[in-house]
Amino acid sequence: MRVVGDYLSFKLLTEQNFTEETLMVLLPVKCPVCNGIDVTKHGNTSNGKQRFICKEQACEGKTFIQDYSEKGRLPETKQQIIEMALNGSGIRDTARVLGISPVTVINELKKKNPSCMP
Repeated sequence: MRVVGDYLSFKLLTEQNFTEETLMVLLPVKCPVCNGIDVTKHGNTSNGKQRFICKEQACEGKTFIQDYSEKGRLPETKQQIIEMALNGSGIRDTARVLGISPVTVINELKKKNPSCMP
């Protein structure tokens, strides 16, 4: 089992002698698909963000990033796109409600299996 985490440093200013103390906190990284903790670092993106890969059998080696910069890349947003399409919302309506581009909505709908659509 591998545990990968991000370190957060906090600077505390003590009241007695006004010196700085740094605390390091280890935050575990969980896979957004299976919530497994068996993840490792897998390089960086073009804009310098850390990429991770899940080593669980259920995920089949999917990579992910902890902090996405675009809303359209979030797994929650992708799920909302599918749910809104199944409920009859149009592409422009979905894009406006979620605050993303209509092109992102179209591309996400193209990726899904046509048998799950009405």
